[in-house]
Amino acid sequence: MATALLIIDVQHALCTGEYECFEIKRVIENINDLSTRARDANIPVILIQHEEKGELLQHGSEGWQLAEGLETSSHDLRVRKTTPDSFYQTNLLQLLKHKDVDRLIICGLQTDYCVNATVRQALTQGYDVVLAADAHSTVDNGNLAAEDIIAEHNADLAHLTGPVARIDVVPVSDIRV
Repeated sequence: MATALLIIDVQHALCTGEYECFEIKRVIENINDLSTRARDANIPVILIQHEEKGELLQHGSEGWQLAEGLETSSHDLRVRKTTPDSFYQTNLLQLLKHKDVDRLIICGLQTDYCVNATVRQALTQGYDVVLAADAHSTVDNGNLAAEDIIAEHNADLAHLTGPVARIDVVPVSDIRV
């Protein structure tokens, strides 16, 4: 079973200031642990960056850049996206097919938007998914605290299955790369 690690939207604008996600330093540490193990096992690491017009996530802007503290490699693959679904109108599916990937480990930002959409689309595309339970985050939404949103998504996504694929929600320490 060939695996790839998707790191979604761990970008400066979502890791500092007004839009800083819950416990972001811990989340980045967990993502770095996963990405180090993935690279050591020759598993592709795919860095996905959201972009949109405006100041916050404009392509090339400070906010669009990968977050300080996120460890990367020149061998990491890159995907640019403009919607929450990392597959929609991007080259992600082609990259995964080229690498013969059938299992995805997913982490990143934001739980209730891009992580949720990408996990669900990966399942629809037939990929087995491991969601890193403690390596994704979001912000309070006015109704729920970020911590509750994360817990709710971990519980909900763990119950999804597809006709040929499954989602496992697992802490980083228990993920086998």
